[in-house]
Parts: sequence; structure tokens; C-alpha cells
Amino acid sequence: MFEQEQESVIRVREALAAAGVSGQVRRLDDSARTAKEAADALGIVPAQIASSLIFMADGQAVLVVASGGHRVDTAKVAAILGVDEVGKATADDVRAVTSFAIGGVAPIGHPAPLRTIVDLDLAEFDEVWAAGGHPHYVFPTSFDELVRITGGTPADVGA
Repeated sequence: MFEQEQESVIRVREALAAAGVSGQVRRLDDSARTAKEAADALGIVPAQIASSLIFMADGQAVLVVASGGHRVDTAKVAAILGVDEVGKATADDVRAVTSFAIGGVAPIGHPAPLRTIVDLDLAEFDEVWAAGGHPHYVFPTSFDELVRITGGTPADVGA
């Protein structure tokens, strides 16, 4: 399992380099499975954590890169996507579509591109941090860079 997790971090590093991102993946001593844990470890507020969350919409996986400062309003996500209902993906679905375990899901480095929505609340900060493919790894980025590297649609998704 550890080797597989390390491969996931390498995949994120490679995806960042390919996208021209200068921020480096950083290892944290403590787990950053939640936005609060990551924020505490980095000395920032949870709202500066760009949490990569997988939702299912009409049987299709959708990535929502949300501010760790609030929950995602699935009704807003459904309206953005033009579907009736959106629900959180299971842990198995998350692993299948991203190849990452929950708590370490990065916004990039997936086996195939995912339709992506990037939370507008992240634009409030010059720097935000996202998971680096493992619960102990993160990387710095910005709202604009997240939109660019994910091909995401900026939108209000906060509950």
C-alpha cells in the first residue's frame, strides 16, 4: 500500500510539472485527511484548503474543488451541471475514478479527465493548498492556476 501511495504522489508531481506549475508537493508530518488537519499543519485557515471532492451526477463522476471553509451545496452543483440530483461518491467510486484514496485526492493526476467545478471562494486567497495524492502530501497553488490546470468551471458551490 505504501508503494502505491508513493506512486500517487509521483503522479501528482508529474502532472504539476506537465502543467507548468512551479509549486512543489510537500510532505506533512501529520495527516491532512481533512481541511482542518491540513490547515492546522500549514498554519492557515481551513478556507485556504482546496478540497477535491468527487460527486456523482447522473452516473457520472464530477470533481468539485471546494474551499475547506464550508460544505458543498449539492443543489447548487446540480444546477451548474443541469442535472436533477447530485450525491457524494462512495470511497470505491472515488478510488476508481481518481486512483487516489479519500483524504489524499488531488485535483489533477487522474487516469482520465473529470468534469470539474472550482469553488469561487478560493479566489479570496493569493495562495491555497491542495492534496498531493496522499494524506500526508499537499501543494500550493492559486485559484486561477487551479482553474487552468483542472480545466474547471469557476462557480459558487458553498452551502
